[in-house]
Amino acid sequence: MSILTIITLLLIGVIAGILSGMIGIGGGIVIVPALVFFVGLSQLTAQGTSLAIMLPPVGFMAVYNYHKAGNLEWKYALLISLAFVVGGYIGSKLSIDIFSESMVKKIFGMVLLVVAFKLVFIDK
Repeated sequence: MSILTIITLLLIGVIAGILSGMIGIGGGIVIVPALVFFVGLSQLTAQGTSLAIMLPPVGFMAVYNYHKAGNLEWKYALLISLAFVVGGYIGSKLSIDIFSESMVKKIFGMVLLVVAFKLVFIDK
């Protein structure tokens, strides 16, 4: 791995971590496109890498800070986590075994567009 790749990966991690901790987004919104465009990973490899990245930092440090500040609903988090495990398994099987990588990219892009549109134009 080149020094440029190492620096790029570290920058991706810092930026994604800041955004995740600051506005509560999953780092995948930043990490997946960055790994595809700046590092050259395939969509599926970027997604798998992003999932592996999320486990330790989000699972400990960010949650700890929100808990400490009284901004965490444990019951909600536990229920969603249980369903998330099932959904994550199903989603990964769909991406790997059913859909083409091109289709996965399109789905990912559409999700980003819908979220962006809602955040920018629909004030609730």
